Amino acid sequence: MNFGIIGGGAAGLAAAYELSRRGHTADVFETAPILGGQASTFTIGGGQLERGYHHLFRSDRDMVQLIREVGLEEHMGWFESKVGLFHGGRVWPFSSPLDLLRFSPLSFGQRLRVGFWTFLLQNTRNWRKFEDITARDWIIGHMGDDAYRVIWEPLLRGKFGDSYNQIGMAWLWSKFRLRVASRGKAWQKERLGYPLCSFGDVFDAVARRIHEQGGRVHTGTTVEHVEVSNGRAAGLTFSSAEFFRETRQYDAVIATTPSYIFPSLVDGLPADYVNQLRSARYLSAVLIILALNEPLSDVYWMNIADRTTPFLGIIEHTNMIDPGLYGGHHIVYITNYLSRDDPMYDLSPGELLAEYLPHLRRINPGFDLGWIVEFHYHKVDGAQPIIGTHYGSEIPDHRTPIRNLYLANTTQIYPEDRGTNYSVRMGRQVARLALDDLA
Repeated sequence: MNFGIIGGGAAGLAAAYELSRRGHTADVFETAPILGGQASTFTIGGGQLERGYHHLFRSDRDMVQLIREVGLEEHMGWFESKVGLFHGGRVWPFSSPLDLLRFSPLSFGQRLRVGFWTFLLQNTRNWRKFEDITARDWIIGHMGDDAYRVIWEPLLRGKFGDSYNQIGMAWLWSKFRLRVASRGKAWQKERLGYPLCSFGDVFDAVARRIHEQGGRVHTGTTVEHVEVSNGRAAGLTFSSAEFFRETRQYDAVIATTPSYIFPSLVDGLPADYVNQLRSARYLSAVLIILALNEPLSDVYWMNIADRTTPFLGIIEHTNMIDPGLYGGHHIVYITNYLSRDDPMYDLSPGELLAEYLPHLRRINPGFDLGWIVEFHYHKVDGAQPIIGTHYGSEIPDHRTPIRNLYLANTTQIYPEDRGTNYSVRMGRQVARLALDDLA
């Protein structure tokens, strides 16, 4: 059977790989000139780096398995991670229970309370009990007002903006569970995975395997329309510099576009389904990436629990990965999630960096503009779905109202937060679902 797949990110490539390895033909169409979506790479310091920071947790078995299947397992490394929390003008170590006990902005009793409930959350398997309560209300009710105000409110505001008080506790629960999976045991340090060849090379290897298995992967190619005949998906119309404009027939179509884009590609979708898709709310990922000739800190992952700071976090990639891969430079991501009506969304790259610079000096008073060797800017719309209460009941089915037309995007990943591992898992699952339906 022949399948058309819209999108060359993790989900689309995983779906095409799964279909082609089972003997079917899969064509992938990606508008961008490169593959991998947010995990696509660019050159910095002579090495390849992801546009959006990426790592793997021990529990990310689907991505690790895919890396193994395409022959890149030898490039996987597992590294100790060091986490910090910027609060009150200083960086606090925040990697272990002992670090929490030393976190003096909370009283000792409050620290014990946070630790107790953190332990219980990490060992709770039933996420559904958190479906009907916001993270705000749960944290205040169990960990207390001060813990919420000092730690969680600034982090939720940074991640979700004005929607911070609407976020469901099930989403936050998944973050606690991941930390357990990455430590193995409560007293062990967290270990995170990274393919030293880069995630971009992984997805290029997946694309090569798709070609070897009889499929095709087209970059710089935009799908304009899903062709529907007699109530079923029948093909795709697409355009590119290579193909100009063409329509191909397919037995089924899998779309991995954001929910707000999907209705513009398909005629005849029921109004209630279109409304369901358009009700999905997203934030854009806005990243500045610096190559420095000095380290900014000694922390890999720094959460910013200070809302006078205009960004969410700092991921100092080379505090986990060897700087030698990037010409000896220190690689720093400054990350933010913004709504399109946020004034910072429309700032130019230079204006945004100028906004951030004074706050980098708060984190490291010695920071100097002369440290910057390279400066890069990336913006991805539709990057982070806003996950409210009762979110599970709002997720559209992978089967759309059009027969043989399937949707697989980040709004359908739950209760886990969207991520490369879960996109790979979803892509392969939807491929198998389509094959079952067509059998």
